[in-house]
Amino acid sequence: QVQLVESGGGLVQAGGSLRLSCTASGRTFEIVTIGWFRQAPGKEREFVGSINWRGRGTEYLGSVKDRFTISRPVAANTVVLEMKGLNAEDTGDYYCAAKLLTVQHYGYWGQGTQVTVSS
Repeated sequence: QVQLVESGGGLVQAGGSLRLSCTASGRTFEIVTIGWFRQAPGKEREFVGSINWRGRGTEYLGSVKDRFTISRPVAANTVVLEMKGLNAEDTGDYYCAAKLLTVQHYGYWGQGTQVTVSS
């Protein structure tokens, strides 16, 4: 089992920045990938980006690629989502999720953290 907890959400003005964290506990040695997802009000959840747990590869949604950065500090059970140049379309609940060695999909999810961008 892996437990994930997101933190760092809040209210920010358009053009501002936020830093979200996803802290993992439990069988973290089984984690292969951490993904970030978001869900805006009335919309389906969408993939934002992901990072290999060893920190050697990242992927991003096209619309955030030049503004968001996902990283994992060395030897930390935390993945960070740095968001810059935020706009109203970035508003939503942000979730992190984990893929494990034995599961080829995002089987473990955090409770989410809310991001609101005011214009």
